[in-house]
Amino acid sequence: MEKNWYVVHTYSGYENKVKANLEKRVESMAMQDKIFRIVVPEEEENEIKNGKKKIVKKKVFPGYVLVEIIMTDDSWYVVRNTPGVTGFVGSTGSGSKPIPLQPEEVEVILKRMGMDKIQTDIDFELKENVRVTEGPFNNFTGTIEEIDLDKQKVKVHVNMFGRETPVELEFTQIERI
Repeated sequence: MEKNWYVVHTYSGYENKVKANLEKRVESMAMQDKIFRIVVPEEEENEIKNGKKKIVKKKVFPGYVLVEIIMTDDSWYVVRNTPGVTGFVGSTGSGSKPIPLQPEEVEVILKRMGMDKIQTDIDFELKENVRVTEGPFNNFTGTIEEIDLDKQKVKVHVNMFGRETPVELEFTQIERI
């Protein structure tokens, strides 16, 4: 069975709560092998208030959450019965399985959020020594301190002027030593 993206309907304003509830349920019910990424589609927007510019996150689809699932009876049940979930979009009845999003649709939504659809299988590990291959820190070496799979970035501590300095880099900007 393959994993697909599905749209889950929630009460408007409860998207982040549903995401948190679902993440807890996935862990407590050991569903990590069937339910993967849970995304509240948001994008950053500049807002000017009282003459000050600030960046705010706005929901792209209020009332909806995207979930990457291998659809089985178990995974469907876990998502469907999460507090705040009112149902799957694309299911025709209470007992029917929903229709997944097309890969192109998911790609457009994730790109709009600054996330890539293609989840890179990385072979980097925490505390591993790497060399920066491009950008202003080209040829610097450092240690991986954090890996963010969703954003496909790593935080590397490089030695600059005798001090450890954290630098955020894309997976493509580093290589193993």
